[in-house]
Amino acid sequence: MLKTVYCLILITAIVVGIWKLHTQGTNIKWFAPGGGIAALIISIVLSVRQHWAHILVPLYAVAKGFFLGGITAYAQAKFPEIPYQAVGVTIVTFFVMLLLYQTRIIVVTKKLRSIIITVCASIFVTYLISWILSFFGIKSFIWGTSWFAIGFNIFAAVFASLSLLLDFDFIERQKHRAPKYKEWLATWGLLATLIWLYVEILRLMKKFALKFPK
Repeated sequence: MLKTVYCLILITAIVVGIWKLHTQGTNIKWFAPGGGIAALIISIVLSVRQHWAHILVPLYAVAKGFFLGGITAYAQAKFPEIPYQAVGVTIVTFFVMLLLYQTRIIVVTKKLRSIIITVCASIFVTYLISWILSFFGIKSFIWGTSWFAIGFNIFAAVFASLSLLLDFDFIERQKHRAPKYKEWLATWGLLATLIWLYVEILRLMKKFALKFPK
């Protein structure tokens, strides 16, 4: 938990710094895609070099800080206060899922674990294909403000929330038994899930703001 808090503070500091740069007129166009690609590369390396976790996870946090800073600065400029609301909803969701896990209202079984992993992988592939299609000028249905796009966004947010259960389960199963570097791997998992959840909630709020303007 201390490692997770440390990385979240690091991410927050970078996001705030990028916000200030954006308000001062600095071009941050490439911060979000650059940070996202860097985080993806670091994740791939981390998956095969887990013993480097104590170095790679803080670097992952830095990369995600640039990614979040980019998308959050634009969201704040166009939809003031929405990023703060998205952070609040993310925090509440985290503690609700933690409560559901600790009280065993939801029990992480092998079947539930496989369902969550399969669905999350499918969502990731859908996003990846949509991103690739965007380079050819093809806009996917998931980026619009139709009810279908909003429904997909809600679906993704729900499974991002359920992914927290897998992180909690990993921590509990490895506790007092795993080597020390597994703490950093647990931190990586929590960060990835929390960031994914925040991005889904932020996107959902932006879609509602566009669909139902004040």
